[in-house]
Amino acid sequence: MAKLINKTKLVVDALTNSPFVGHLNCGSCNGCDIEIVAALTPRFDIERFGAVLQGTPRHCDVLLCTGPGTRQMEPRIRRLFEQMPEPKFIVAVGSCASTGHIYQETYSTCGKLDNILPVTAYIPGCPPRPEAIIDGVVKLITLARQGAKATEEEED
Repeated sequence: MAKLINKTKLVVDALTNSPFVGHLNCGSCNGCDIEIVAALTPRFDIERFGAVLQGTPRHCDVLLCTGPGTRQMEPRIRRLFEQMPEPKFIVAVGSCASTGHIYQETYSTCGKLDNILPVTAYIPGCPPRPEAIIDGVVKLITLARQGAKATEEEED
């Protein structure tokens, strides 16, 4: 049992100190995507918090999703989610991903991203500023760290 706890603690420490972030466009207008890329530039520099952009979901801890999620993308979105290792977190970036925005009742979308994936955090805005994206990722890391401490205390 102690080895399992230590392994879990190691995974949570790795996640909270250096989360691997992935980016997935689920059918957005690219406004949020441009802001995510801006958050990675030296001006805003999300990497100062340890977040590193990864090219494959198999290496991602956090998936930044933009757009409402189109019906054509739905099976692909689910498949990418299943490829992510545990623990995995989904962040809905922008108004379309968070609420469905103007696409919430259209025939070609699934509405908000919650209808497809279990979203952990929301970053509102159309499009959200890079500072808001960085703040959302940092708050997610903080919540994961607090959740791990609470779980650790319950087991003791």
